[in-house]
Amino acid sequence: MVRKRGKTQVGEMVPILPIVEELIEKYKDHPYCIAHDKLIPVNSNFRYNTYLKELADLCDIRDITGSIRKLDTHDARHFFADMMLNNGIPLEDVSKMLGHKNIRTTMRYCRVRKSRISANVALVRNKLFTKTGRLRQVS
Repeated sequence: MVRKRGKTQVGEMVPILPIVEELIEKYKDHPYCIAHDKLIPVNSNFRYNTYLKELADLCDIRDITGSIRKLDTHDARHFFADMMLNNGIPLEDVSKMLGHKNIRTTMRYCRVRKSRISANVALVRNKLFTKTGRLRQVS
């Protein structure tokens, strides 16, 4: 899908998941979407944020205290970036997905989890060292 993005109105090719494609297809002929060049018929940030909160509840998205996360448009972007990065998607790819021109902008969205650091160190350890702890020969 190619769409003009947010504040910058930069055209980007955006890969989408099947469920998102279904939603876009569902609303493509909706009068509001046609009149306002929107993908979904949401006419205000308030309504959009209300839907995001409902979505967080339906998807059981929780904060660090275990409570249902109160998502709004700002938090949803941070949550998306955090989930992508902590599931192995490279920073450069996440930056493109968010429509950022500068990777430093994306870096402000990220919280690196200890589990991700541990997994990355284990990956490097397994590549550099044998099971007995000896340094592997570099070819």
